[in-house]
Amino acid sequence: MINGNNMHQIQKNVLRNLLFKEKARFSELNTENVSNDHFSFHVRKLAEKELIEKSQEGFYNLTISGKEYANRLDTDTTEVKIEKQAKISVLIVCIDDSGDKKKYLVQQRLKHPYYGFHGFVSGKIRWGETVYEASARELEEETGLRAKLELAGIEHKIDYSKDGKLLEDKYFYILKTNKLSGELLENFEGGRNLWMTKKEIKETPELFDDVLKVIDVVDGDRFTFFEDKYNVKRY
Repeated sequence: MINGNNMHQIQKNVLRNLLFKEKARFSELNTENVSNDHFSFHVRKLAEKELIEKSQEGFYNLTISGKEYANRLDTDTTEVKIEKQAKISVLIVCIDDSGDKKKYLVQQRLKHPYYGFHGFVSGKIRWGETVYEASARELEEETGLRAKLELAGIEHKIDYSKDGKLLEDKYFYILKTNKLSGELLENFEGGRNLWMTKKEIKETPELFDDVLKVIDVVDGDRFTFFEDKYNVKRY
């Protein structure tokens, strides 16, 4: 994946120009009047990255990869840069209601950030995955379990540091299940799994701020959307 933070501003400007043109000649792309040698270097770099291509007639245009990349540029600012977007993830709540007390599968996170905090199984949705595909993959990778999953809600969670700096902006598709198969992995790279009652969860000191709200969503009988801003205790 190309890192937009390391891309030269001249290259970003070329991509921005081609974003609004079907095709363009070399001279039309050099809007900053950079020396030809210097500008040629950056055009060649974009071609090597397969973001632009040159036709036999001498015109430049965006490749398919270039269109996808350039479409993520923030073109409303003076300095063209990659636009930051919220992360899209899944949050999976497994429920054991076979005993006297309902239990929820909780993970203790053993990697940074939020090392030591407790929450539910979660993970990013990969490019091209559906919500259910991502949920099934994350659940099996982190717990060893398989399940029939049901979409229960959506959460928009925004985390700020104590000094007001935006740390994370995430959308979670919340899925729930009480139909599980397989053998639970107690430990996995980056965390450990444990069953806990709601009372035990409430008494857990290092708990993600949204956990109890998510429990209310999965225990409810209708699809729910909620969003909240949190000042994190520790990052």
